[in-house]
Amino acid sequence: MQDKLEHMRQALAGRPDLLRLGALFSETVLLEVDAAEYYLTFDKGQLTAITPGPSRKTPWRFALRTDAEALAAFWEPLPRAGFHDIFGLVKIGRARIDGDILMLVKNLRFFKEFLALGRAEVAA
Repeated sequence: MQDKLEHMRQALAGRPDLLRLGALFSETVLLEVDAAEYYLTFDKGQLTAITPGPSRKTPWRFALRTDAEALAAFWEPLPRAGFHDIFGLVKIGRARIDGDILMLVKNLRFFKEFLALGRAEVAA
């Protein structure tokens, strides 16, 4: 998973359109996959750190919690219904979103397109 997130970080750095979308986003997000935690630290749209957890000392703004199988289905080049979107994962009971939902909604397009970078890496 760490390698996948590193590939996504590199892909983000090469996408000026996404960096513009995230220009006002400077937060730490928790991505929890099964029992593994990853703290993604964004600074003005750039992913500056990927810190493996668990950590009770690392503050995060919002969290996406899911299982590895659901995330793999989300990252398929053409995901099936329910796995095509983070809210789709929540609706079918395969994910949970915690924390500051308003911060997520304010930066929804940026965060969703960042997560979709995992699809491009799978498709390549």
